[in-house]
Amino acid sequence: MTATGTTPVTSTTQVTDATLVIGATGTTGSRIAAQLTAAGHTVKAASRKATPVPGAQAVAFDWYDPDTHDAALVGVDRVYVLPPVGDPDPAAVVLPFLRRAHAAGVRRAVLLSASSIPEGGPAVGLVHQALPGVFDEWAVLRPSWFMQNFTGRHMHALSIRTDGTLWTATGTGRVGFVDADDIAAVAVHTLTDEHAPNNEFVLTGPEALSYDDIATIVTEVTGHPVVHRPLSYEEMRDRLAALMPEEFAAMLAGMDRAIAQGAEDRVTDSVQRVTGRPARPFRALAERELRRSRLFPSHQQQF
Repeated sequence: MTATGTTPVTSTTQVTDATLVIGATGTTGSRIAAQLTAAGHTVKAASRKATPVPGAQAVAFDWYDPDTHDAALVGVDRVYVLPPVGDPDPAAVVLPFLRRAHAAGVRRAVLLSASSIPEGGPAVGLVHQALPGVFDEWAVLRPSWFMQNFTGRHMHALSIRTDGTLWTATGTGRVGFVDADDIAAVAVHTLTDEHAPNNEFVLTGPEALSYDDIATIVTEVTGHPVVHRPLSYEEMRDRLAALMPEEFAAMLAGMDRAIAQGAEDRVTDSVQRVTGRPARPFRALAERELRRSRLFPSHQQQF
């Protein structure tokens, strides 16, 4: 692949053998773009508004506007695929794009799915199932729930900041929360490794934690009291339905119920096997992103 150095690439620069990063301004995509450019790879950073990304060529990309697809694919030989968020049937738009990408010369695709969605399962599970039939070189990343859900713009992070409360229907169920930086590191390896991965990778952190555990760690790191308030499935569904479509709210509440039943109580060594280093624990993430933050101004002097 062609090195870009650290100078931003303009939108008119012709690129070859580039990696197209879809969702390049998002939680995983921004980290993947940064790690790729730091390693000297050419990156086309795709977002709906072609938002500038340091060291990359920004390109406009909208899943629901096929007119943006061809230009995004020019000079690309591999692609990081972030399916449209919140779409109950992403295969309807993702699979035609992937076939178009293959015809345009893309030889490797890395798909972001989720630990809760198996191959052939609902939504992105159908894309997962079809991917090996489109590309000879491929990988599917199935991360557990993101640690950044407690530090970024996710509703859990907002709830922690506003009232020091985590509301879930997970009960005492545990999750192998994973750092988005680790997801990005695995993505970069699977995109750039000389040998095609041709496999799926369930990605977790090094330990499974309950939401009570998360609340305790955030409290200890920040000095800001945080508690977990368990809800029933119905209570969680109704709470979410005030913020999003009912179908999506029911799906998310159902995921919480699955956690309560033990569906996410596991850890894997995938990060270690792919990157050569262990996955980072949640406390390290909290120390990095919360201790010196301005999330809790009334406690700022304690950090």
